[in-house]
Amino acid sequence: MTYEEILGKRAQEDERLMVLTSENRVAIRNLPSLLGERFVDFGIAEQTMVGAAAGLALRGRIPVVHALATFLTMRAFEFIRTDVGVAGLPVKLVGGVPGFLSEANGPTHQAIEDVALMRLIPGMMIFCPSDREELARGLPVILDTPAPCYIRHVTLPPVVIHQEEFAAGRAETLSDGEDITILVYGILLREAVKAKAVLEERGRSVRLINLRTVAPIDEDAILRAAAETSVLVTLEDHFRVGGLFTVVAELLVKYHMRAQVIPIALNSRWFKPLLLDHVLEYEGFTGTQIADRILEEL
Repeated sequence: MTYEEILGKRAQEDERLMVLTSENRVAIRNLPSLLGERFVDFGIAEQTMVGAAAGLALRGRIPVVHALATFLTMRAFEFIRTDVGVAGLPVKLVGGVPGFLSEANGPTHQAIEDVALMRLIPGMMIFCPSDREELARGLPVILDTPAPCYIRHVTLPPVVIHQEEFAAGRAETLSDGEDITILVYGILLREAVKAKAVLEERGRSVRLINLRTVAPIDEDAILRAAAETSVLVTLEDHFRVGGLFTVVAELLVKYHMRAQVIPIALNSRWFKPLLLDHVLEYEGFTGTQIADRILEEL
């Protein structure tokens, strides 16, 4: 089932669920006719929408909020923090075209600091599926949790067979290895798979971990990798500051561990607006480029 089908089915089964949007209907275009008054389009008023979602949640509803990721997490940040986060309300925040998925859009529309912002809010879950199948697997779990959650929405097809059931805070280990661990979330999993193949062709043993949720994060998987492999690589379509590299650094300090960490992320500038495959190549995020960058660091 697609994201929209799962959301529509759950809404039919549970009258508490409401779908809200700020002119971002691409993933939910068929739900207005299905949900009637439980579908509300606020126009380009993200702050008002999040405030209304908090009010609905206080009255027993489960609001699922949709907006472009950059405007949802930045324009409405105060409302997410104060109205949703402080009260710990079960509002689900779905950010459209996050990270490199913004592709041809310029810096105003590039959500590459969204994970860092949402990590600042205590109790906020962050779900970063790698593909549409993983999104569909995780969505029912997210809808059932009483915590607020930010979701990086994705529509790309899967590049791996997801064997493990989704659980918040539990990573998916796609391969074991002794030399290099690649830690990744979101759409860059497909490039991590390619990088793993290149590295193995060059004689390296690679552990590939799909983290799935950045908050809560699977501390055990990361700490085991730090202890059992020679180097950790953090791979993300996000600024280096505040994202996965920061999470890993915090963990290593917290548990008094030393490890070599290679961060592959955006650093100090926004990415060049191009179609996705060209963005990856221009910014150095294709599988082959990732493998080359790792070997160069080593």
